[in-house]
Amino acid sequence: MENNIGLLLEKRAHLNPHLEACIETESGRRFSYRDLDLRCNKTANMLRALDVKPGDRVALLMMNGVEFIETFFSVAKLGAICVPLNWRLTADELGFILKDCGAKTLLFSSDFSEVVTELQNRGADASHLNEWICIGEPMAGAKDYDVLHAAASDARGDIGARDDDTLFIMYTSGTTGLPKGVVHTHNTTMWGSLTALATSDIRQKDRYLLVLPLFHVGALNPLIACVHAGGTGVVMRGFDLDAMWTNIEAEKITTMLAVPAMLNFMLLSSAKDTADYSTLRWIMSGAAPVPVSLIETYAGLGIEIHQVYGLTETCGPSCLISPDDAMAKAGSTGKAFFHTNVRVVTKEGNDVEPGEVGEVLVAGPHIMKEYWNRPEATAEAIRDGWLHTGDLATIDEEGFVYIQDRIKDMIISGGENIYPAEIENVLLTHPKIMDVAVIGQQSQQWGETVLAVVVRQDDSVTAAEVMKYCDGKLARYKLPRGVEFIDTIPRNPTGKALKRILRDEFPGEEAKAS
Repeated sequence: MENNIGLLLEKRAHLNPHLEACIETESGRRFSYRDLDLRCNKTANMLRALDVKPGDRVALLMMNGVEFIETFFSVAKLGAICVPLNWRLTADELGFILKDCGAKTLLFSSDFSEVVTELQNRGADASHLNEWICIGEPMAGAKDYDVLHAAASDARGDIGARDDDTLFIMYTSGTTGLPKGVVHTHNTTMWGSLTALATSDIRQKDRYLLVLPLFHVGALNPLIACVHAGGTGVVMRGFDLDAMWTNIEAEKITTMLAVPAMLNFMLLSSAKDTADYSTLRWIMSGAAPVPVSLIETYAGLGIEIHQVYGLTETCGPSCLISPDDAMAKAGSTGKAFFHTNVRVVTKEGNDVEPGEVGEVLVAGPHIMKEYWNRPEATAEAIRDGWLHTGDLATIDEEGFVYIQDRIKDMIISGGENIYPAEIENVLLTHPKIMDVAVIGQQSQQWGETVLAVVVRQDDSVTAAEVMKYCDGKLARYKLPRGVEFIDTIPRNPTGKALKRILRDEFPGEEAKAS
């Protein structure tokens, strides 16, 4: 059987036509699988009428909602290539991606009319787009999605791609520089869904709360898996800490994914004290190591947190903790997913001893095909079938993986390797600290010293108090030598702290002097 991800939606519509496929929490719009598949066919025919052909890149700049979902699956059926865009990016950043991927068609929601107008005004300097399609409030210089969609046929057209044809290009967050386009095919995406379903507790008729932006694999993979399994995607336009709890109760949510920063903020909401969240079996959490204290706090609420580890390059899955091990192995991201192999290796490429830190390598049929137009970067990342992640971890005798940090974020002080996540986990247990990121600063004496960048829960907390709190909980060489207070830790849409920005903002006196 040939794989096309758009056909997953079509098959589910055939099997369960009346099952709710998608619910928009803000608008109240609800769509059965039959409704959604017919809307998808209309979108595909709309794009065909605009001369979008198999292999053409179609960019999406829109908030979570049915238009994103139907466009993604319609592009899949059509055989074109979807390029989801991070709507937090500037015109310069979006322009780079649009030119890099060679997109000719952009579908955008009117929320982003301002940045789209800026792109239009720059002409060929910003993109090679020739079709601009607006969803929502009509905009000059763009076609109206609703008008085009209403006029299109809902008949199923020819399927234009399969198997190893490219399905989407998802650009990395660019925390270390210019983003790279991660290329996934219909096959790699299918295997990403299969390994998620074979490993995690996702069931038919589950009600999955989708709150991460769909331009990220942490939301796109669960969406596909939800369709694959026959669940209902309950879609939020964006994160709202009170609405999270009210939606869990109102829509009887059974499972969801939220990054650690979201879980922290949800605890601050008074809505949790009155909401009925008894239907919620578990929350998957990843994108950054989940502090043990956070797992324990949610366990006290009767909610299991299952730590996951994944990357855009793996179409999401790499490691997952099972329900049976979530507390016994708290702090671990678990073992490799079902159709996945994971190793932790030394610089020489040998498997580490239990407890020894090394780089995480991942292999499986869901690994990306390549980086778009980056053959050198692809060859560096994928060697002998193994994806070199750039992440550091330990692995115990039973195969449980414990993520430490990114290689680039590791601090070397006095010849000792220091992993910021370990220090962050300690500081997040302080009752007056809301959020924290730890970075290294240049030091002539030590090479680097540890700086804690802290968001206060209580303005009374001092730098001296923060540093004293770590004393006795960490080895002396790991202790912060300085503390800076900040209103918000800059993070990408998946919750990863943008430490490049923090290093620029707090370079240290020695770095300034040099």
